[in-house]
Amino acid sequence: MIVAIDGPAGAGKSTVARRLAERLGFRYLDTGAMYRALTWLAMQRSLPLGDGEPLGELAQSNPVTFDEGGRVWIAGTDVTSSIRRSNIDRNVPAVARHRAVRAVMRERQRELGHQGDVVIEGRDIGTVVAPDAEVKIYLNADPTVRARRRQVERPDIGGDALATDLRLRDQSDAARMRPADDADQIDTTDLQVDDVVTRIEELVQQRLAASRP
Repeated sequence: MIVAIDGPAGAGKSTVARRLAERLGFRYLDTGAMYRALTWLAMQRSLPLGDGEPLGELAQSNPVTFDEGGRVWIAGTDVTSSIRRSNIDRNVPAVARHRAVRAVMRERQRELGHQGDVVIEGRDIGTVVAPDAEVKIYLNADPTVRARRRQVERPDIGGDALATDLRLRDQSDAARMRPADDADQIDTTDLQVDDVVTRIEELVQQRLAASRP
């Protein structure tokens, strides 16, 4: 089974998806980490981030992998911590917007997604990467709350800068940041993480029960 969780930055996707995967015993696939890993590698190799074709070739020749502990690897390097730095935050939108990059990444995400039960989170999972997902969720929240959550996650970035970053990322992602027609939409503004996870877990169990003969 594939559980697709989409939504903007700060809506709670990563926290919810990770905890849901733990409860269900599913794998957790963070597609955003894949773009971050590629951004890290491109910067390490001093590639221009505005040129999509070389970045697509870089992604093709250096597929992102996840080990059993969920750590992120690219080009033989564990980049789990490195990809969460502020310089990656600033540059990943420039890399992720290229069609050549997205084509390679989406194919890799589909490949990883069909290796057993998995919770996949991102921005276009239910609409593009896994339109056949049995459960599709779209999380959203008030922009102020999203910015506050990101501030907790990234205390190294100032509040004003973070709010501006969220606004720019929303604008950059607007074309692909929309819920699938058959997605269950959840506003997480006033909800605790466990409340959201429980709601999604109930949907998953319902779908699993309905699929049994």
